[in-house]
Amino acid sequence: MSFFGWFAAFFRSRYDLGLEPVTLRHQVAVLKRRNPRPNLGQWDRLFLLTLRRWWSKWAEVPVVVRPETVVRWHRAGFRLYWRWLSRRREKGRPRLGAEPRRLIERMARENPLWGAPRIHGELLKLGFEISERTVSRYLARVGRKGNPRKLWSIFLRNHREVIAAMDFFTVPTATFRVLYCFFVISHSRRKVLHFNATEHPTSAWIGQQLREAFPEDTAPHYLILDRDRKYEGEVTEVLQSLSSELVRTSYQSPWQNGVAERWVGSCRRELLDHVIVLNETHWRRLVREYLAYYHADRTHDGLGKDTPEKRPVEGRQVPHCQVVALPRLGGLHHRYTWRAA
Repeated sequence: MSFFGWFAAFFRSRYDLGLEPVTLRHQVAVLKRRNPRPNLGQWDRLFLLTLRRWWSKWAEVPVVVRPETVVRWHRAGFRLYWRWLSRRREKGRPRLGAEPRRLIERMARENPLWGAPRIHGELLKLGFEISERTVSRYLARVGRKGNPRKLWSIFLRNHREVIAAMDFFTVPTATFRVLYCFFVISHSRRKVLHFNATEHPTSAWIGQQLREAFPEDTAPHYLILDRDRKYEGEVTEVLQSLSSELVRTSYQSPWQNGVAERWVGSCRRELLDHVIVLNETHWRRLVREYLAYYHADRTHDGLGKDTPEKRPVEGRQVPHCQVVALPRLGGLHHRYTWRAA
């Protein structure tokens, strides 16, 4: 031992000097075992865990195992101890079956406004013996604070007659210019109330489009729009002057303006994917023809296979007649009707 080692040992407590040789002798005993690799038994682990509990300098001595391993053993023992304490006893409230749990999750999913008291009442009417506290605990596991998508769809469904939506989408031209297309669509019959396009969508231009879309206080009760910066300035003043409640969608949530997004998708799939827009005048003519087809001829799944303008059913009037095709958009789409032969 060097002079500095002897000098440091002189000031160490008898407690440390007594535990250190015990620890070293234990490790020598482990290393003398015949196994190729020293095998630590349960008593060895218990010894090291006790040493860690009662000696603050335990990590300076062990070389058979790392201190992190001893800490991991201690945490595993802690988990086993509390698992044993929280084991299920024979007495107490019986565990809830799988069927009531599925019903709680189903009622919570189908009724986002219901809490534990309402769901508990329905379960009692179905003959289940369950406490409201148990229902509340399982609702917390579901993690349901109200499904925003379901609540939003319910709002749109219940107020579709008084809702309109507005949005922009872009269209490239043959000369690589970009047209900004503004439109307003009604939720009740999916009818486009107003459409226009420009290369420079200024605040004054958008305000004028809103005045043309809703003249003489014809604005709907609710108007859905996103958080685009183009709606600032004069547009905000025009929107506030309308007798409508503005409902802005959340950030990066186009699904909240689904009716408008679906119309943009239909316009792209059924028109833009098959034509090259030459200029602004050409695009306006194409949109006028497409809107005429969209409103009067094209059937919609959301309207029960009907059109926004309620296309009548055309039955066979005379025995000798045949189905003929009426071209729309230059033959890109067709409408079919009966005609006498």
